[in-house]
Amino acid sequence: MRRLSPLTVITGLVFALGILAALSLMAGRVWVPLEAWGREDPRWIIILELRIPRTLLAIVVGAALGMSGAALQGYTRNPLADPGVLGVSSMAALGAVVSLYVGFYLPALAGIAWLMPLCAMAGALVGVLVLIGLTGQASGTVTFVLAGVVLNIVAGAGVALALNLAPNPWAVNEIVNWLMGSLTDRSMADLQMSAPFVAVGLVLLILTRRALDALTLGEIGARSLGIDLSRTRLLLALGVGLAAGASVAVTGVIGFVGLVTPHLLRPFLGPRPAGLLLPSALGGAVIVLAGDILVRLIPSAAEVRLGVAMAALGGPFFLALLLIQRRRLA
Repeated sequence: MRRLSPLTVITGLVFALGILAALSLMAGRVWVPLEAWGREDPRWIIILELRIPRTLLAIVVGAALGMSGAALQGYTRNPLADPGVLGVSSMAALGAVVSLYVGFYLPALAGIAWLMPLCAMAGALVGVLVLIGLTGQASGTVTFVLAGVVLNIVAGAGVALALNLAPNPWAVNEIVNWLMGSLTDRSMADLQMSAPFVAVGLVLLILTRRALDALTLGEIGARSLGIDLSRTRLLLALGVGLAAGASVAVTGVIGFVGLVTPHLLRPFLGPRPAGLLLPSALGGAVIVLAGDILVRLIPSAAEVRLGVAMAALGGPFFLALLLIQRRRLA
């Protein structure tokens, strides 16, 4: 496939994002056309209170997951790396579920607005650090997939324990609904809670761009170029922990965005990791926003959860990647 300049790709993604953002403000159970965009129309309240926060949050979450996936794939030199596949999102979910669970028993703590995002980011940070510790200097596909399986199993067991010990059926229902991942009924408060942490996380990931390019030569080659790998690991852990953790805290688990996005962009931009960071952020925002519009338009009694829809689309993509990797190793 013919390579395109980064500026061309970024311009195209920004244009697509603008079109989808406008469509997101209109689409839903109640269609709000352009002529209704005004304070004198009663439907304007739907856009102001529901659709604007939802659209902005979809962009923020998509950017966080897209760039996190690109950074992890660049650092590990592994095309299967992704916050969801490697268990980082699951660990963030475990942290958030713990905060929900504690809130049912200690209502005073439940009133702390920042409790869930802090617990989610702590869980994601622990997940990244454990992942790096388990894999060490190895970069094989099997090693990273197995490490991600370990984290997913541990996080799944913790969530299952919280559900098993939940104080009442309402607690179980709230945890299960949240785990499925959704942007439904999110407000500006959710956006204000997550956006600052995501922004800081993305900046930290961008700071790793030189190291990610150097790591294509291997760790020995990167050290010979003066790259501090300990600093790179710390920036990566903090960046992914903040970005993915803050996203999971407000939307639940939305998987496969970080896995799919860099692969869709690589044929147009090439394999250089640093060149994929910003486009992956924009591409992730496009994918999440498009997916959110799609779930709103699917005719059903209840809105399909975005996390469920993304898993249904991402699962076959992940399987295809595994088969391609197996053929290459054969």
